[in-house]
Amino acid sequence: MNYRAVVNVIGRIILLEAILMCFPIIVDLIYQESTWLSFLIPLACLAVMGTLMVCFVKPKETLLYAKEGFVITALAWVIMSLMGAIPFVISGVLPNYIEAFFEATAGFTTTGASVIEHTELIPHSLLFWRSFMHWVGGMGILVFVLALIPKQEGGSMHILRAESTGPNVGKIVSKMNLTARILYVTYAVLTVVFFIFLIAGRMPLFDAICNALSTAGTGGVILWDNSFAHYNSVYLEMVTAVFMFIFGINFNVFYLILIGKFSDVLKMEELRTYFIIVILATVLIALDIMTLYKNFGEALRYAFFQVTSIVSTTGYVSADFNAWPTFAKIILMMLMVTGACAGSTSGGLKISRIIILSKSSFTDMRKMLHPRQVIKTKLDGDILSESTIRNTKTYLVAYVGVIVMSLLLISFEGYGNVETNLTAVLACFNNIGVGFELVGPFANYAGYSDFSKLILSVIMLAGRLEIFPILLLFTPSTWRKV
Repeated sequence: MNYRAVVNVIGRIILLEAILMCFPIIVDLIYQESTWLSFLIPLACLAVMGTLMVCFVKPKETLLYAKEGFVITALAWVIMSLMGAIPFVISGVLPNYIEAFFEATAGFTTTGASVIEHTELIPHSLLFWRSFMHWVGGMGILVFVLALIPKQEGGSMHILRAESTGPNVGKIVSKMNLTARILYVTYAVLTVVFFIFLIAGRMPLFDAICNALSTAGTGGVILWDNSFAHYNSVYLEMVTAVFMFIFGINFNVFYLILIGKFSDVLKMEELRTYFIIVILATVLIALDIMTLYKNFGEALRYAFFQVTSIVSTTGYVSADFNAWPTFAKIILMMLMVTGACAGSTSGGLKISRIIILSKSSFTDMRKMLHPRQVIKTKLDGDILSESTIRNTKTYLVAYVGVIVMSLLLISFEGYGNVETNLTAVLACFNNIGVGFELVGPFANYAGYSDFSKLILSVIMLAGRLEIFPILLLFTPSTWRKV
């Protein structure tokens, strides 16, 4: 383990968080709510810590390997969440640090879950901080660092692989730093375009900024106790639904479109499957809930919004789907698991993994019938390597294991029922935020004990980093020198 290199990179990330805290201070000065000290104190601490780590811990060897990449990624997200919680404590909004840590973790991991009872009473600076955390965490903290800070190519790829979502992670272009910049420029442009659409729909300026940042990160920040239903606008709901869908698409798609490689986009099986899932789920739910609304058009409106919100793991709410029929709720629960596309800002298992698992299972069955025949599993016309298939199956085992263990742990205290606890775990692990029953629409996680909130915070991090970086962080062999 190259400890000095790890400390040096973590120091850079700590300095980045100090810079990020300047923005909510500006918001506080605009609204004159006197919460600036809540950010200035942790900002000063971060600045001192980061400066010491960067200036006085110089690595002899700057090349980073896979082990260092996983450790840096996991530590960065944990530290960012730990320090990001401090403003909630100092301001008095969440004096309990574990609750503040839950809130900050839900922010950076773009989960959007909350323990705050009355959102309308929160100062603007903290509301902005939460949505800004969504935006930074959406594309990735380390990707943001790679886009801004020149580093050697040797270690950057390991960091990208550790933080990015999906079974396969690669560079868009030959230079890793340029890849990160392309991703973040695309991300920023889409955010600005969405913001303009919200302003055109007469959404208040502050709400438009927060919702644009949060939707881009598929976080679903709660600005009002009744979430997105507060606006009661068909235009705002449809525009937001479309952009939630867009942010659930692999960002490589936008780059391919930009350089004119439309044929490569059209052959993407994951993208086609994503479209089919959203259309099919929307129609089925609309048909099932039609009797609850005035007409099929209104049912379609609420179904489309909730389908895109859940599948993109944004977590906005425009209707009380706790009152929907069981069939519709089961479809939403399935969407919680699938998530959207790999390489997007969404959480979940990812559609590409589901395709790989389905195809490899079908290939295995064919091999049973024709043991001498050479049969390969393909995705987008390319043969999948055995390591990709094996890693996908390993991830599924770990995915199920985390869900089962987490469900048992939070159920031990006896809070809620099976539906509440299962969807709480699914919502936190898949970075959605909203579940059913006691953690459903217009509800929150305040009823859980500190122990359960800590467990849910950990699985938010595990879900955002796709399990293994967090697991390796607590594995003794990871910290050995050899």
